[in-house]
Amino acid sequence: MPEPSELSRQIDYLVIGGYLAMLLAVGFVLRRFNRDISDYFRSGCKATWWLIGASTFIQVFSAWTFTGAAGMAFESGWSVMILAAANAMGFFFNFLFLAPWFRQLRAITVAQVIEMRFGLATQQFYAWLGIVLQLLYSGVHLYTLAIIVATVFNFDISVVIVFVGAVVVIYSTIGGNWAVLATDFLQALILVPLSALVAILCLREVGGVGGLFEMIQVQGLSSDYRLFNDPHRFDQKFTYVWAVALFLKQAIGYNSMSVSARYFAVKDGAAARKAALLACVLMLISMFFWIIPPITARLLFAADVNAVDIQVPAEASFVVASMKLLPLGLTGLMVVAMFAATMSSTDTGLNRNAAIFTRDIFPLLWRLIRRSPLQSKTLLVLGKVYSLGFGCAIIAFALYFSKVEGKGVFEIVLDLGAMLGLPLAVPMLLALFLRRVPSWAAIASVVAGLFPSLVAFLSIEPWTFQQKVFTNMAASTVVFVGSALLWSTASDRYRQKVNHFFKTMLTPVDFAKEVGQPNDLSQLKIVGGFAVGIGLFICGLMVLPNPIDGRLSILFVGGFVLVVGLSLVLTGVFSKSSRHSGIDSK
Repeated sequence: MPEPSELSRQIDYLVIGGYLAMLLAVGFVLRRFNRDISDYFRSGCKATWWLIGASTFIQVFSAWTFTGAAGMAFESGWSVMILAAANAMGFFFNFLFLAPWFRQLRAITVAQVIEMRFGLATQQFYAWLGIVLQLLYSGVHLYTLAIIVATVFNFDISVVIVFVGAVVVIYSTIGGNWAVLATDFLQALILVPLSALVAILCLREVGGVGGLFEMIQVQGLSSDYRLFNDPHRFDQKFTYVWAVALFLKQAIGYNSMSVSARYFAVKDGAAARKAALLACVLMLISMFFWIIPPITARLLFAADVNAVDIQVPAEASFVVASMKLLPLGLTGLMVVAMFAATMSSTDTGLNRNAAIFTRDIFPLLWRLIRRSPLQSKTLLVLGKVYSLGFGCAIIAFALYFSKVEGKGVFEIVLDLGAMLGLPLAVPMLLALFLRRVPSWAAIASVVAGLFPSLVAFLSIEPWTFQQKVFTNMAASTVVFVGSALLWSTASDRYRQKVNHFFKTMLTPVDFAKEVGQPNDLSQLKIVGGFAVGIGLFICGLMVLPNPIDGRLSILFVGGFVLVVGLSLVLTGVFSKSSRHSGIDSK
């Protein structure tokens, strides 16, 4: 792959530097929204549905999509669309009924929800395991970004991990969940049009959709690029059975109480439903954007991809296609989009982990040493300290994954989900529908599911992904459902707790009575203002020495961001209800 010119590098650095400065600015601007831990960790339940929907989407559409998933698309083509379809299906189930239920739990953390359903022992069990799992996921996401930057700029991966991780820690710690949501929305606003542009440029290069399929056939890739493959072609991946396992894993993972925090910050159940639908639609649309570039890279730039010096060169395929086809100025913006995707996953995990430790773990430890309860302001300060500490842990895990030999990012993520995430998620989904199980049912179910994971980990003969999913799911489900036979042993106090949980979950939120004044217009004006600034900055890149089609490409991306930003600002400024916005009056 040819080295970029010095001018190109300087422009890329300028774009990336400006983006990172914007993230820090968002954190500083939105820090005034944080008065207590409810504001800091769930935006005071005042976040608008479009902020939550975009944030939920971008958390899933991480940089892993551009590396691990792109690597699989490079090798196996359309099979990876199964993953995106499974994600969209998970969000659709949220939309049908679960998103409103999650908001109506009226919680700050997932651990709080678990305590409401099962009690303190199960809460602490999940809190500690959940923190470890989220740190692992966030570490993987940060590592994927390092792969991208190393490919583009030949930087050392360890340096990239530490630098980018530090930026995420700073703005997440300063601005809390408000900063997380706002930056997630802005990141999605950049990611969607830029991904669409790269896909359009790739299709133009291969002669359109027809030309794409023709080249696949001419190069003898039709067999590899089938939606469902022969079990022996990819070591039993991308088969019908693999697809069923993936759909089950995603359906359970996206609909369990373990992910209920996605909707805690939204205003009410109706808004939660809209947010879930927005995430579903964005996922369905975007899956066609990100799969075309790695396939194009296989058809046109395979030698350049294989020359990249990383553990799995195919995972650089999306980046290589982008560098080959994007005009001057947009390569840095492409890296910014990757930053966006990675940071959305990392900052969310950071904020939620700090919330669990602040709200559910530390107060218990504090009481055990016979200390008086901490004040809300003190907890807010501690939450920021924990964010800093967990951020350092995420950086450490990312550094570890960068040294792991043999496995690509795609397999690491699927293995984490199948072996650790699934046993934790199964009882958290079943518990939403099966009332009559004892308080220890969830812990027993998790232990039952983790036992096959331990066997698989220690096994000399590697287990396939589908073996892990089916075995763990079956073990967890049998134990949880079977525990219902011992419902008669449950105490009256626990039965009352269960009844209260379901009553709370099914009772609609009265926003005016339970939360108070909204600040929708502040969100529109602040987020829209940042979007306008970003759009103008991108449009300003049109002055660079590009041919007319390159300048039109820049206008396409910058114009999209600018139009959306102006729409938000104008809505916030001219709304007749602006005098009713709580923070707007400040």
